[in-house]
Amino acid sequence: MICNECPRSCGAQRLPEKGFGFCKAGEKIKIAKVMLHKWEEPCISGKNGSGAIFFGGCGLGCVYCQNSEISSEGKGEYVTEEGFKKVAHSLEAQGAHNINLVTPTHYAHILKDLLDGINVPVVYNCGGYEKISSLKKLEGKVQIYLADYKYALAGPAEKYSSAPDYPEIAEKAILEMYRQTGDFELDENGLMKKGLIVRHLVLPGQLENSKRVIDFFVRHFKEKRVMLSLMGQYIPCGKVLTDKRYADINRKVSLALYKKVCDYADVCGVEYGYFQDLTSADSKYIPDF
Repeated sequence: MICNECPRSCGAQRLPEKGFGFCKAGEKIKIAKVMLHKWEEPCISGKNGSGAIFFGGCGLGCVYCQNSEISSEGKGEYVTEEGFKKVAHSLEAQGAHNINLVTPTHYAHILKDLLDGINVPVVYNCGGYEKISSLKKLEGKVQIYLADYKYALAGPAEKYSSAPDYPEIAEKAILEMYRQTGDFELDENGLMKKGLIVRHLVLPGQLENSKRVIDFFVRHFKEKRVMLSLMGQYIPCGKVLTDKRYADINRKVSLALYKKVCDYADVCGVEYGYFQDLTSADSKYIPDF
């Protein structure tokens, strides 16, 4: 296949003999980790955990990626379509509250035909850098979108993810996600049945970017039931640890910066969502791949 599924539109054939595209994905699904994930937002993880399936490869390639072992270093095993279904049903049997597709963008064209028959909500857990045409293939098959909105400014988007078009691409994608799910709904145990959570990872020194993210959220969702999850869990990972070009983010987020971001969200009237305890900025919360 000629792949243009993500906004990179690199036209790769995704075959070893032809050369993989930006995401480094092949023609089959690659799974790097399967687990009951206890560290997602409370309405996703609940008591039993979220049934997380971590996919290998990534079309965004953030220099600070906490999962760089699988997103850029190739870890994982190829599975058949039937193998994917067995993994999903195994997680259901273990009591997973949902099936959480982690970084699935480059496999969306395959997954769209594999999600029928799952008996718990399906979570599409992505970086926000999505094509509308790809998302529309998932309509009715995904109940919950757990989407990053990493950058509202082109400068940091280009520097840290080589994607200066990220702000406008992600904004349109998130609006499409909301169109599909509508306002969030919780069950009697506080678990999300359907809806949208917009995640934003606060980066060191990037207060203005975080404020503009909140402005976007308020502009579109202030009067709607959508959650904003402001994450302070950033720790230096990936290329940040070895490349001096990213020395500005080779440190944790300060409590003072994170508080400014949260205070701004309060002042802007954000009603639904989550703040984090900064003790979550610890490598022990990164899954072992």
